[in-house]
Amino acid sequence: MIGCLNHVAIVVPDLDAAASKYKLILGASVSKPQELPDHGVKLVFVELPNTKIELLHPIDTNSPISQFLARNPAGGIHHVCYEVDDIEVAAGTLIEQGAAILGDGKPKIGAHGKPVLFLHPKEFFGTLIELEQR
Repeated sequence: MIGCLNHVAIVVPDLDAAASKYKLILGASVSKPQELPDHGVKLVFVELPNTKIELLHPIDTNSPISQFLARNPAGGIHHVCYEVDDIEVAAGTLIEQGAAILGDGKPKIGAHGKPVLFLHPKEFFGTLIELEQR
């Protein structure tokens, strides 16, 4: 079902500082910041030849990312995102297998303008998994 690794998401305490560090010290190409109010985050993508790194920061204290940052003030890896051919088919298969999809179980539009779902980390060895339609 899963395809390519789309990105690894890292929560950071200061998005501008993190983006600058990736750009200036590591020489990476970094996208312009974008806000996703439905997800409660502001983010940039670090473009790599084979994948991306998503740097995340909460928009406000109601964001789940804000809670993550409160537990991990220095930041840290938040989730990995894999591509799927059809998010609806993937969701159906996951539900049939008894996997827990976070939220209402329905896809939301993610940072790339494509449907995404998140799978509960308790089911995947402590790793939050995002699925994104190709």
